[in-house]
Amino acid sequence: MKRKILRFTVIVLILASAVGGTIFMSQMKPPPQTREVAQLHPLVEVMPLEETAVDFRVTTQGTVRPRTETVLSAEVSGPVIWVSPKFVAGGVFEKGEELLRIDPTNYRVAVEQAEALLKQREIEYEGSKKLRLSGYRAEADLASAAAALATARAELTRAKRDLERTRITLPYDGMVRAKEADIGQYVTPGTRLAVTFATDYAEIRLPLTDQDLAFVELPDPGALTEGEAVEGPAVRLTAEREGRAGRWQARIVRTEGVVDETNRVTYAVARVQDPYALEPERAERMPLPMGTFVAAEIDGVTLENIVRVPRRALRANDQLLFVDEDSRLRIRAVDVIRADAEYAYLHRDSVPGGRITLTALESPINGMRVRTGAESARGSDEERLAAGDETPGGTQ
Repeated sequence: MKRKILRFTVIVLILASAVGGTIFMSQMKPPPQTREVAQLHPLVEVMPLEETAVDFRVTTQGTVRPRTETVLSAEVSGPVIWVSPKFVAGGVFEKGEELLRIDPTNYRVAVEQAEALLKQREIEYEGSKKLRLSGYRAEADLASAAAALATARAELTRAKRDLERTRITLPYDGMVRAKEADIGQYVTPGTRLAVTFATDYAEIRLPLTDQDLAFVELPDPGALTEGEAVEGPAVRLTAEREGRAGRWQARIVRTEGVVDETNRVTYAVARVQDPYALEPERAERMPLPMGTFVAAEIDGVTLENIVRVPRRALRANDQLLFVDEDSRLRIRAVDVIRADAEYAYLHRDSVPGGRITLTALESPINGMRVRTGAESARGSDEERLAAGDETPGGTQ
């Protein structure tokens, strides 16, 4: 029993000695140096605002269409006896070039008959005229002979016209879109032969919103004159062709003059010359086939005293975060006149001036202190000097 008490006493003494030693050593250790931690304000990127002149451009899109498209139909009856090698889908032809021929035999005979009848009526008329002057014929007989002569002339004109209609030609340089008749086929008036379109220039209908119209100077509806194209704003067309980006120059030539009731847009019509690059001076240019969907960039107006800011700096409700001289945030609403994917354009009168922050802040508060890049560098130099550096930004 005494041995147990002695063992317990020794253990308690050892523990007490250990605790006492630990307390003694902790009291002998010097206290740690304390350093005041400076409150760090959000670091932001700032941009000074400057006014400038801006050349606005309006982006839109549309589909390339032919300026003239024709559904060829037969005007006379007969079998097709000849077809041009160019009379195929994609075939290119010139103005007045014969594409297809209907058997003209019956129509040549009709012309010869009309010519013979005309000669007979001319002789009869001359005879009636002489007899009338001699007093042997009445005025009614002369009038009847004159009417018969006029009818014969009309019949000859009709017969010649029918003969011309056996040769199928078009009054423009163009291309065959679809071939619907071939050699040996018997056609009647109204039979579809082909669909063709002109290739001298193409047109693109470009939809413009009401806001777009404020930045584009379009031709007046009454400015169109017969045979002359109005020189409107220049247009740059782009599209993916043959695995690479194609570019073409066009120009606005007119507007359609009405607002589309379904989507509330106004259509401007752009014209691109020689879309298939058939003329020698455009032989190196990439063709622009009909039906191609293109993006269009229209040259707009130039406005002075405009402030341009990155689109990412614009917050909801058209607000910007300004940084004043005391490095405090000022949330202000601005008047945005136009915005695109990269920039927002502001009226100079609606901008207080100074600087804006480009840094996205999660919960900005009006009057909140921030640090700019210059202030951050200056603060780092001061911290180094306080730590014992020889020069700001240097080493010991």
